Amino acid sequence: MHKVVQFLRQLSFKTLYFNFRYLPWKQAIRLPVLVSRHVRLLKMKGRIEIDAPLRTGMIQIGYEGVTIFDNKKSRSIWDVAGTVVFKGRCLIGHGSKISVMEGGRLIAGSNLIITAESSVICATEVSIGHDCVLSWDILIMDTDFHTIRNTDGNVINEPRPIAIGDRVWIGCRCLILKGASIHSGSVVGAGATIAGVLHQENGLYLGAPGKISKENIRWEL
Repeated sequence: MHKVVQFLRQLSFKTLYFNFRYLPWKQAIRLPVLVSRHVRLLKMKGRIEIDAPLRTGMIQIGYEGVTIFDNKKSRSIWDVAGTVVFKGRCLIGHGSKISVMEGGRLIAGSNLIITAESSVICATEVSIGHDCVLSWDILIMDTDFHTIRNTDGNVINEPRPIAIGDRVWIGCRCLILKGASIHSGSVVGAGATIAGVLHQENGLYLGAPGKISKENIRWEL
């Protein structure tokens, strides 16, 4: 009974609108996506793909969080004109922003947790593997937004995809920029900046730019 009451409290109009806007009726009726009433649905274009067995509430937007933020005053934003692919269970915490531009593709692996107040901006492709945890105040973006040209007039800062492997933990206030590639099992320490390829799996990376600090690590949630 308690679980039923808890589910009904989470069942907002935005949940119904989101599911029936993006999904075929037979999928939408199962309400695989729960959307908090505090989420701002800024742009709802493009499409959603759920590449996993459907379960009610398997994807939650705007609910999870951390106690240092006020989840009633901190709004999540959904700004999507491209494609978002969910590979399974996904929790996107309050205050987090998801922005996928037209032609962009965001791939969220199963058991992805974004705790709170983080932003993912995708112009080309951002791929996040399975069992990843993103802490708070993280910014992931595969574009600079503004164009930079050299003396010959050629663009030198085109958007580039970002690839994050399986079971990666990204600490608070990290900056993950275009062209970043983080191998599976790695930890990116708080405040690090990643703008290239991190070549080793199971490594602890610190600093700006992020460099290997420890090898052959294992982390626990």
